Amino acid sequence: MSKPKTNARDSAGGKVVLLVLGGLLLLAGGAYAAAYLAAGDKVPRGTTVEGVEIGGMTPDDAEQALRDGLADRVERPVPVSVDGRTATLSPTEAGLEVDYAATVAESGGGKSWAPGRLWNYWTGGGEQGVEVTVDDAAFEAALDGLADEVGTAPTDGAVRFRGGEIKVTDPAPGTGFDADEARAGVLASYLSEDDEVVELDATVVQPEIDEAAVQEALDTFANPAMSAPVTLVFGDSPVQLRPQQFSDALRMRAEGGALVPDLKTKRLTALVDDGVSADEPVDATVELVNGKPRVVPAKPGVAYDPDDVGSAFLQLVTREGDERQMEVEATVVEPEFTTADAKALRIKERVSSFTTYYPYAEYRNVNIGRAAAIVDGTVLKPGEVFSLNDIVGERTRENGFTEGFIISDGIFKEDLGGGVSQMATTTFNAMFFAGLKDIEHKPHSFYIDRYPVGREATVAWGAVDLRFENDTPYGVLVHATVQPATSSSQGVVTVSMYSTKTWDITTKTSDRYNYRAPATRTLTTPDCYANTGYSGFDVDVWRYFHEPGSDEVAKTEKFHTSYTPSDTVVCKKPKPDGA
Repeated sequence: MSKPKTNARDSAGGKVVLLVLGGLLLLAGGAYAAAYLAAGDKVPRGTTVEGVEIGGMTPDDAEQALRDGLADRVERPVPVSVDGRTATLSPTEAGLEVDYAATVAESGGGKSWAPGRLWNYWTGGGEQGVEVTVDDAAFEAALDGLADEVGTAPTDGAVRFRGGEIKVTDPAPGTGFDADEARAGVLASYLSEDDEVVELDATVVQPEIDEAAVQEALDTFANPAMSAPVTLVFGDSPVQLRPQQFSDALRMRAEGGALVPDLKTKRLTALVDDGVSADEPVDATVELVNGKPRVVPAKPGVAYDPDDVGSAFLQLVTREGDERQMEVEATVVEPEFTTADAKALRIKERVSSFTTYYPYAEYRNVNIGRAAAIVDGTVLKPGEVFSLNDIVGERTRENGFTEGFIISDGIFKEDLGGGVSQMATTTFNAMFFAGLKDIEHKPHSFYIDRYPVGREATVAWGAVDLRFENDTPYGVLVHATVQPATSSSQGVVTVSMYSTKTWDITTKTSDRYNYRAPATRTLTTPDCYANTGYSGFDVDVWRYFHEPGSDEVAKTEKFHTSYTPSDTVVCKKPKPDGA
């Protein structure tokens, strides 16, 4: 069978169709290319972003147009209102930034041969949203600040300790707003043309520490802690702390919706250090408080870890009864003279007091005042000897003394410490009427009429001392005061002694006898001080010892004093050499 023959006219017609189709395709391709060339990478026509026209612009031009068009809005505060209370949020502080490139891209800017892209350029456009980046941490902080302005913070319940009492703060709710709602509202309003206010609904904000948490804290810690003293034991030395003392060292802090016990460690260790010595041990003693003798407890020398003390303390305060005592790990050196030893001294009352007066001279104020300050507070145990020179020390400028008049070789001269004999005389008389044992005292060479005749004493460093022994079974506390003299008033020196009364003392003074006339001296030395002389004499003083409350004399002591004359001194200028 033979093949059918192709019609020549049919063949020619097919070629024409193909040519026509090819021409149409070329025309369509040219039109598509022309459409791409017209659109390029430009933003679709008619596009606006927050009212800024960017349609038909290249991405770079569109970004610049947005920067210029939004320049007055990117840092403009966003007003936010909650129940009529309005505040503003700073975009910069909230971490808001416009991503201009992303905004342009999302608006259709950018090269593409996709038909949809070309179609969108010619037929798309319209209002597009702005792309904003958010620093979440900064935004959250800004909302917190906003909440402080337009809301009311809740009041957390609290338990505090002051002056031995528990202070409770009752919890109370506050007002605020929903953070997610606020975020959405702020982002929607940011960069808007009409500066619209973000209206938020008020919400109730519950406190973190509620009533149940407060009651739990009171029941489990605060009330037990303040119920009784606690005792920390360092070696053999207990340190008892009363609630009124340690309350300010306690606190409760919020943690996870609860109140947990906490401690101000420095305040606690300061309290502990009041009962112990952080370095060397301190012996007990006795001091005057409001005019009455009081035992000052001994302090052991203690080295301890404050964290150990704090840990022990927080355990103790929640216990009951005898369980509120604990031994604390520490290195302890006990004092030699304990609190019990000090109490055994039985220093409980004033047993003597004596006052002398002196005329104004600034050196007297300085020297007598300094000596009194050093002597004040001296405690003599039974059998101990008081030495004024040992206690006061050498009269030097470094020791606080200045130059003043002394008696030397029967005449007045200047030397450091002049006037201290006033302190010696006053102390001697306080000792005299306390009934203590005289060991050493030396009256002045010649009599000074402001002192009790035959009952006075002088001192000189390294030569003459005032010494007496506490020969009673009790301790003796010496208290010395000075009221300085002025140009219109005398100075007042008072020395008192505190102990348990052992003796009542009476005294008698003889008439003066065996008078001796003064001589006259003529001096030409630069340190000559003129003086009008007077006679010397002898005098006797008796001290009578009585049992307290008895008129019967238990023993008698006699003091004999021989005063040399106070010579008349005439001062003359030295003769010239060779005269």
